[in-house]
Amino acid sequence: MALLEVEHLRVEFETRRGNLIAIDDVSLAIEEGEVLGVVGESGAGKSITGMAIIGLLEPPGRVTGGEIRLAGRRIDNLAYDSMRRIRGKEIGAIFQDPLTSLNPLYGVGRQLAETIMAHTDASPTAARARAIQLLGEVGIPAPERRIDAYPHEFSGGMRQRVVIALALAVNPRLIIADEPTTALDVSIQAQIIQLLKGLCREHGTAIMLITHDMGVIAETADRVAVMYAGRIAEVGPVRDVVKSAKHPYTKGLMGSIPIMGREVERLSQIDGSMPRLNAIPTGCAFNPRCPDGMARCGVERPDLMATGGPNRAACWLYAPLGVAVHG
Repeated sequence: MALLEVEHLRVEFETRRGNLIAIDDVSLAIEEGEVLGVVGESGAGKSITGMAIIGLLEPPGRVTGGEIRLAGRRIDNLAYDSMRRIRGKEIGAIFQDPLTSLNPLYGVGRQLAETIMAHTDASPTAARARAIQLLGEVGIPAPERRIDAYPHEFSGGMRQRVVIALALAVNPRLIIADEPTTALDVSIQAQIIQLLKGLCREHGTAIMLITHDMGVIAETADRVAVMYAGRIAEVGPVRDVVKSAKHPYTKGLMGSIPIMGREVERLSQIDGSMPRLNAIPTGCAFNPRCPDGMARCGVERPDLMATGGPNRAACWLYAPLGVAVHG
């Protein structure tokens, strides 16, 4: 059994003009110690999926269908207080901007210690000792001296390390990492990536890594799910998705990435843009931009299907022969 199981998740936003479907029938699973990368353009639904899993959807957003299970226990229908106990203890979160996760009025040590005491029986002395240990684990130099420093006294990369320490404070089984390296320069990004990979190896922590950066996914993830317009377009082992993409959208993403050592006059591009939530086309949402589109694509919406390899793609190019268009 997978540690996290998301089945047929549906998230809607209620507006005066009707309900907008932001996540439409998304299913995914993450094993213990696995890094699942979730990638796609802005507006694909990556962050909303992560927020739904940790129960932090902002109104008017709400889960209207499907189930989310953590270690076999359903968590999407829990009361607020019950979900708050799971958040932090069993599920940690790392967000793009560390300043949104840290209180500027308190030293980082106090914030770590309070998190530890909120979810365990640790005494203030033991919590402080654990906080110092955590800061050392995430690469903060001289943690015993810096534990009482305030967030503004750390650089961006060091603040992100503090946020990772917060996420790890009580050894959660799953971490939702939403664009954890976007605001950092390349050398710091590499350090954070190595840190996340080390956590998986040492603690068996599972990570859902949400990003638009395929380079980060290729370096960090075991498997990758490519999202488009609130659905999963393709999922598979990261090496197979990068080297042998099956869905036309994934092929376009891969073709737009420059490759070191290879000279090309012009990178490929995907014409058009992601549809707005109130204008998602019928059939396959990628159909208007797809170079391989056919009549069926504008009528029926495909589910993930086998492609003859380890990848699965939501594309009619891989439909079994003899399967007819409905209605």
